[in-house]
Amino acid sequence: MDSLFRGTLWTILILFTLPHLTCNMLCPGSCLCNIMGAVKCVGDAITDIPHNLPVYTYLLQLNGTQMNIINERSLADQDLLLLFSLTYSHLHAIHPNAFHVAPQLKSVKLSSNDLSTISARVFSPLATLEQLYLDGNQLETIAPDMFEGLVSLLVLDLSRNKLTSPASDVFDGLTKLTFLNLGRNSINKLPPTIFHSLTNLLKLMIYNNDLEELEAGIFDKLVNLVELKIHQNQITILPPQVFWSLKNLKTLTLSSNRLQAIPEKTFYNMPKLTKLTIYNNPLLSLPDQLMGHMPDMTDLYLYATNLTTVPGNVFANMSGLLRLNFHLNDKLRELPSDLFCCLPKLEKLSLKSNDLLYLHPQLFSGLTTLGILLLNDNKLKSLPDNIFQGLGGVLTVDLKNNHLETLSGDTFLSNSVLKALHLGGNPWDCTCSIRGFAKWIRKHEHVVLDGQDVMCHSPVYQLLRTIGRQIRLKPV
Repeated sequence: MDSLFRGTLWTILILFTLPHLTCNMLCPGSCLCNIMGAVKCVGDAITDIPHNLPVYTYLLQLNGTQMNIINERSLADQDLLLLFSLTYSHLHAIHPNAFHVAPQLKSVKLSSNDLSTISARVFSPLATLEQLYLDGNQLETIAPDMFEGLVSLLVLDLSRNKLTSPASDVFDGLTKLTFLNLGRNSINKLPPTIFHSLTNLLKLMIYNNDLEELEAGIFDKLVNLVELKIHQNQITILPPQVFWSLKNLKTLTLSSNRLQAIPEKTFYNMPKLTKLTIYNNPLLSLPDQLMGHMPDMTDLYLYATNLTTVPGNVFANMSGLLRLNFHLNDKLRELPSDLFCCLPKLEKLSLKSNDLLYLHPQLFSGLTTLGILLLNDNKLKSLPDNIFQGLGGVLTVDLKNNHLETLSGDTFLSNSVLKALHLGGNPWDCTCSIRGFAKWIRKHEHVVLDGQDVMCHSPVYQLLRTIGRQIRLKPV
């Protein structure tokens, strides 16, 4: 669901599970009413808001109707109505005075209709409105002053429209807004001051648009923001320090853009960040100083890039990291020996589907809490004997589809709680050098989950035999 806040008030629809009105109580045809004042009307027979609604109706939901216009009197005589929803009804017009007769509304939901234009100030009478959903329409522009007077608005959803270039002052009066969704539009440019009045904003969604750049200073006033989603755009460059004012930010998604480089110290001054995604960008390198102090960071997604290596300290300021997804980088061949030195809480490390040829003996030595290690689908030809020595709590290791020919019988000696090991798809050399490892496999065949796929590729007399219980090495 696009909006975290969507339905905050509409959850009251659960009231429809309460007993419905009895047959001698007033409820329009094609509608369901309950004794608490919730009314739901569905069907093609509805062309306007029924005027014989119960007088105590405070929630009205219309769905899948033939009502394509809200006229000047549609909402008349509903003095107790607080929540109004008209969805999936091919609504294409709203009379400029449609809401003058219902200024008490707290929530208006007009999602998934055919609105292409909305008159300026059409919502202005709604001084107490807290939620406005206009998502899933055909809006290409936002009329000047469309949101004038909405001084109490907390939630605004404009996603899934056809917006291209919102004006710089379009949100100026929405000083209480906490949630703004502009996702899934065709926005190609945002003015640098467009969000400057939204100092109470907590969540900002700009994902799935056509943005090619972010203006310097665009987020400077969003000091309370906790979630910023700008993935699925065309962004090629980030202004220096563009996120520095976001000291309360917890989630930042930059994935699926066109970033080849990221400026130094881009992710500084965000100590509360818990999740960062920068995957699916054609990154060629990362600066030595990229990540600031992030003790609360738990999830980092850095995959599907053009990186060949990374600075040794790139993860050093993330002492609370639990899951690191550093995979699908098909040019990543080298990892600094101390890359994972400062991740004492890491539980899952994914290095699968990279281009790794070699691992330093001490690469994983500091990962004492690691439970899952994925190294499959690389080009590893060998492993240092003590590469897994520090991983006393590791439960799963995946080494399938590499270029491994042999391993020492002591490779997993210190991994006493190992429960799942994958070794298939490697060109194992079943000469005497593998005798010790074959013995280990026979003793731990319950751990090697793909034992039937751990096949000898050489010498010829062992071809297509499995290592372990099936292999019989000829005496020297």
